[in-house]
Amino acid sequence: MDLLELRNRIDIIDDELTKLFEERMKVAAEVGKYKQENNVPVFNREREREVLNNATANVSEDLQSYTKTLYQTIFELSRSYQKRIIYPESKFSKMLAEATTGTPAARPERATVACQGVEGAYSQFACDKMFTYPSIMYFSGFEDVFKAVDSGMCRYGILPVENSTAGSVNKVYDLMNKYKFYITHSLKLFIGHTLLAPEGVELSDIKEVFSHEQALNQCSEYLAKLGVKVTVCENTAVAAKKVATGGRRDCAAIGSKDCAELYGLHVLKSGIQNTDNNYTRFICISKKLEVYPGANKTSIMMTIPHKPGSLYNIISSFAALGLNMTKLESRHLPGTNFEFMFYFDIDASVYSENLRILLNELEHDAEQFSYLGSYTED
Repeated sequence: MDLLELRNRIDIIDDELTKLFEERMKVAAEVGKYKQENNVPVFNREREREVLNNATANVSEDLQSYTKTLYQTIFELSRSYQKRIIYPESKFSKMLAEATTGTPAARPERATVACQGVEGAYSQFACDKMFTYPSIMYFSGFEDVFKAVDSGMCRYGILPVENSTAGSVNKVYDLMNKYKFYITHSLKLFIGHTLLAPEGVELSDIKEVFSHEQALNQCSEYLAKLGVKVTVCENTAVAAKKVATGGRRDCAAIGSKDCAELYGLHVLKSGIQNTDNNYTRFICISKKLEVYPGANKTSIMMTIPHKPGSLYNIISSFAALGLNMTKLESRHLPGTNFEFMFYFDIDASVYSENLRILLNELEHDAEQFSYLGSYTED
């Protein structure tokens, strides 16, 4: 038998499989209706184990693992299909639909924006890239930025959430959960760190370096070679200002080259970050949900039941709907026994029907669910 004949046989078998799969999914839908009417959970571990054991027992030993994988995939698709029937439209998917029609066609060029730090901070650079004519107000801490937006003093806030070297800024995610704000836009900004000192100070004079914790982490290799004391400041620009006005001749700051010009410092060393691929992701937050045309990224966070299979069931929903998850991160919830908040970033058009279905499913599957917004990222 030649290859063409073998492929023809596979085509015939595939036609039968497709018909049987469609028939199975129709029956699964009827099961979903029964579960909805009788308030029965979608997931039945015992039933799935029974089906899996029967299926693998009826095939040759060398195909058992393949059969298990096949049926696990079928289970995922079946659960997802049933959830479409059982779960009504969620409040978050309704919010998303309303926001896509109620938000203007373009982001505003002018706005009052809250940034953490002082002039010369990386948050300011991100703000200037997001808005053409921003009126920037500076605040000392991340929560102060949230409070400024919450009070109406500022319409937006700019905050760092992730660095390619140092990882996520967990404090910002915690505050997003606390204030229930939304992301309207995000930006990846290249971060090139420099060592700054007052005029006349040499590298050999330096005994202490000031900067933000993230910047210190991003320059850890250079600092280890330098062998100096490191002191954390609330912001890189604040550190530069401190070194410029402190009167000391034995300290330096890690910050941007712009800070040198702003505060009258000179550059001792450029490009001191651990890697040249050093980017920080900044988000623009708003108290009101704004979803602009072209939004293709969605962020959510949730807690799920602390029992076996809970996270797997969540992830299987992404797979069943063909949605790409670009970030999955967990954070322990203080005061709990091994309970975690999970953060997800999803690449999907805001107009995707599967995204709407996913939001419906996850809101009902999670113990606590927060929709953080749909937006574009530059």
